[in-house]
Amino acid sequence: MHVGNYLGLVHGSEERLVDAIIRVAAHHGDEPDIYETCQLLAGWSRKHLEHLGPLVQKYGEQKNPEPANMEKALFHGPRQGSLGLLRDLHDLWLMTNEVQLCWTVLEQAARALRDDELEQVCQECGQETKRQTSFFLTRIKQAAPQSLVVAS
Repeated sequence: MHVGNYLGLVHGSEERLVDAIIRVAAHHGDEPDIYETCQLLAGWSRKHLEHLGPLVQKYGEQKNPEPANMEKALFHGPRQGSLGLLRDLHDLWLMTNEVQLCWTVLEQAARALRDDELEQVCQECGQETKRQTSFFLTRIKQAAPQSLVVAS
């Protein structure tokens, strides 16, 4: 059984997401809604990490280098200016989609295993991750015209 592989993947992905969200929040805190909303979204991912504990005890966990590699590929430190904010939001959107896919895969495994606890955690965490993704996409749509069209 490979459930522990995906538990490791989602664990690492959520940890990296928290780190990236907090870094973007601190760097772009002067932007309306970025600091406070990012703190909220990072809190959701921290809560997701807490929910993993009992599941890891049940299924084990295989640590995976992929989440750290993804963060390194995307973040070389938050970027400057309005285009930098747009690119940082873009990267956060990509990272939340990775997390969302992990929750979806684990939910399918939960159904196959008839594990109600795993399925419930995946559904709850998956819904909050969708909300994270939605925020980043909405904020990207808001930032794009200003960042791409207006001269800096």
